[in-house]
Amino acid sequence: QVQLVESGGGLVQAGGSLRLSCAGTGRSFSRYSTGWFRRAPGKEREFVASISWSDGGQYYADSVKGRFAISRDNAKNTVYLQLNSLKPEDTAVYYCAVTAVYGFRSSVNDYPYWGRGTQVTVSS
Repeated sequence: QVQLVESGGGLVQAGGSLRLSCAGTGRSFSRYSTGWFRRAPGKEREFVASISWSDGGQYYADSVKGRFAISRDNAKNTVYLQLNSLKPEDTAVYYCAVTAVYGFRSSVNDYPYWGRGTQVTVSS
């Protein structure tokens, strides 16, 4: 069983930055790949970025590529999502999730464990 807690959300002006954290507890957290998703008001939850536990491979949605960066600190059981050059359309609740499934996964159905989310609001 894995438990996840997100933090670091907040209100920021367009062009600003935030760093989100996803702290995991439970056995073998470092052996899970971690994904970040977001859900904007009135929209479905969508994939943002993921990092593989096996080789540290990073994957990004086209909408955030070049602006967001995912990283992990296995010693702290924490995965980070650095959000730069934020836009109003990045406003959403951001969730982290983990999966033991090997390889790149961007579907919400591939992630059995989820945090409760952290709100990011970008003002124009």
